[in-house]
Amino acid sequence: MKAALLQMTAGPDVGANAEALVTAVRDAATSGADMLFTPEVSNCMGASRKLQQEILHLEEDDSTLAALCEAAAKAGVWVSVGSLALKTEDTDGRFANRSFLINGAGDIVSRYDKIHMFDVDLSESETYRESSAYRPGDRAVIAKTPWGKIGHSICYDLRFAHLYRDLAQAGADILIVPSAFARPTGEAHWHTLLRARAIETGCFVLASAQTGVHGESRSGPRATFGHSLAVGPWGGVLHDAGTEPGLSFVDLDLADVAKARGKIASLTHDRPYAKP
Repeated sequence: MKAALLQMTAGPDVGANAEALVTAVRDAATSGADMLFTPEVSNCMGASRKLQQEILHLEEDDSTLAALCEAAAKAGVWVSVGSLALKTEDTDGRFANRSFLINGAGDIVSRYDKIHMFDVDLSESETYRESSAYRPGDRAVIAKTPWGKIGHSICYDLRFAHLYRDLAQAGADILIVPSAFARPTGEAHWHTLLRARAIETGCFVLASAQTGVHGESRSGPRATFGHSLAVGPWGGVLHDAGTEPGLSFVDLDLADVAKARGKIASLTHDRPYAKP
């Protein structure tokens, strides 16, 4: 499978972000990619919650999702939409951070709502409370594709290794980690965590990322780490996109999954134990 990883600097202009995404679909297809992978919140970053209430939509009314389905069908390429910020009908008004997998006919074949919320205090000046604006999902998701099974996750999920083990034991060959990773944690942990998830599961790990400065948040300008990464099942980095926006391409040999698991079959070696 030839994968195209999109690294972008999304802002609060939903229309401009959608145009960039549709262009990426066309460019990925022209370059021979089988599937395009986009980052977390590809449709909107750097907007206040008040502005989000004005510009975001329910899934069925979302113009970005509709444009991506149409673009995928025209190009005949699959699209893994890292996630979109979407309105929900929840009474507390919280949004969904939802990823989609769209096939080459433009049909949505899977959806996943981010389970783990990024509620952290990185410093006195940089704090995040994702759960105040987004409601968490409660279901792990695997999708079948012509190349292998894909296990969904989003950004902060990366720190919860049991999710990825469950996805791999349920048959995932590729784990996706679309992200908008903060710079301090990206510099410290991004590469190590992604490689660990690949090594632990014997899966390919594909992580398309946001990069650059996206506008104001409660803590000031929102800056993301970039470095969209492709990691092989043995833990080697196949590609690192650095910090510039753009498309990256990587060829995946899915036979490598079975080879890695054949050497170390740890996914079959679980033992029951009493918790401390």
